[in-house]
Amino acid sequence: MLITPKELFAHCLSEGYMAGAFNVFNLDSLFAVLEAAKRENSPVIVQLSGGSKKYSADPCFLTETIISAAGRCEIPVMFQHDHCMSLAECRRMISWGIPSVMYDGSHLSLEENKANTAELVEYAHSKGVWVEAEIGRLPGFEDEVFSDENLFTDPETAAAFVAATGCDSLAVAVGTSHGGILSDTSLPFQRERLKAIQKALPAYPLVLHGGASLDKVLIDGVNAQGAAVPYMRNVSEPDIASCKGLGVVKVNMDVDNFMVFTTAVRKSITQQPDKYDPRIYLGQGWEAFGAQVRHKMRNVLGSSGRADSI
Repeated sequence: MLITPKELFAHCLSEGYMAGAFNVFNLDSLFAVLEAAKRENSPVIVQLSGGSKKYSADPCFLTETIISAAGRCEIPVMFQHDHCMSLAECRRMISWGIPSVMYDGSHLSLEENKANTAELVEYAHSKGVWVEAEIGRLPGFEDEVFSDENLFTDPETAAAFVAATGCDSLAVAVGTSHGGILSDTSLPFQRERLKAIQKALPAYPLVLHGGASLDKVLIDGVNAQGAAVPYMRNVSEPDIASCKGLGVVKVNMDVDNFMVFTTAVRKSITQQPDKYDPRIYLGQGWEAFGAQVRHKMRNVLGSSGRADSI
């Protein structure tokens, strides 16, 4: 069933867990996420990105399919568009029926970001749509989002931004990165900064982007199948897990899922050279994708078993 962000995030805050937000790009990835949520009895957030729309031959149809599949699912599913880089794109996604949009004005000056977000909030709320905003900047590259700068979120600035714009949730920069940073060790997590943001915005839904950890085991796994992925790291899974109870209700986590999908597909093709049916290797890919989503729900987010109480 489709669930609103207001309902889901209120439950997250009251029960002390986080919901995973997973970008999907086709039916395989969509049903991998939904099936994982069913098996874990976990609420889940399905996201559409700019890159996913470019990949799809008919992104509007993909959007309608996600809404239909979420509505048919017995597990609570929230649907959001991730990282709209302009107000025009946000409005277009709202016209497609997407009930929650993330406006990324973090590449702008703070005043421009504030003005644009406030304008969008007024429009979106008139349509009954939730708005996630962002201040601070995460370094790295993921999907169509890139920044070479790390700008941590200031707690007082975050509180003033929310008051001025009326945005419904806020993505904050506290040490994570988009797609990982070249490193041999996990990135330092700004836990005290997150606590200060929560203190400045009590009982307010906070969001972490770049929540995939890019563990060395995952990179070794795909490289063992012939890939050449450099060692990139992000904030560790224990650090992400420690955000429960600190105002964080939503964590975007994609790269780990894509990594294990690619590993499974490469392994299947290599070990079964006589097989040419794409359903064989793609099926193994989406099973690995779903298994990684289940791991996040159970061992990082704490969302497993929470669906029935919403």
